[in-house]
Amino acid sequence: MSPITTHILDTTRGKPAEGVSIVLYQQHKEWTEIARGITNADGRIGNLLPKETVLPTGTYKLRFETGAYFDQLNTTTFYPFVEITFAITTGEHYHVPLLLNPFGYSTYRGS
Repeated sequence: MSPITTHILDTTRGKPAEGVSIVLYQQHKEWTEIARGITNADGRIGNLLPKETVLPTGTYKLRFETGAYFDQLNTTTFYPFVEITFAITTGEHYHVPLLLNPFGYSTYRGS
């Protein structure tokens, strides 16, 4: 499994958000893209990075292209994208879920 995984639940529909593009960045002085993927039918990306990848301590962010997702549903949204910034401090697995609706979102550190 990738050291960073994510999933998206569309809380308005009560269903996973399929087909959302997600980009993973690492912060140096600037943000550097290190991976990208698209959520599957279960709203998940489990293979964002190769499982043997060891990420150094630092600051990372996931950018979720939510505007395109809601456009496909013909739904107006307030958020054209969502960025979740987080710190990696150990070599363990990090799961970063997104609970999403057209006018709000929340996240937490999952397992």
